Amino acid sequence: MKHFLMELTYTAAIEQIDAAVVEHRAFLQKGFDAGMLLMSGPQNPRTGGVILGRAESLEIIRDFMLQDPFNVKSLATYRFVEFSPVKMQPFMKDWIG
Repeated sequence: MKHFLMELTYTAAIEQIDAAVVEHRAFLQKGFDAGMLLMSGPQNPRTGGVILGRAESLEIIRDFMLQDPFNVKSLATYRFVEFSPVKMQPFMKDWIG
């Protein structure tokens, strides 16, 4: 399993982001339910967001995120950073595998 930090950068006015955030979070819930996503949230200041996830490949997680309403509505760009977790809190070991 590969692990990813995904950084979203908003490309639209915050009012457009606010109008789509419920739909965006409902979409992300599918990733949480599938065990693909670990956590997500907006950056401070609110210029984008950060998501931690895992998948068998970059292509799989990228294809999933292409369906995000923020992407479909051209409200954000995405940066994917693959990383290898080597240190973590004990409660994370099952999720990291």
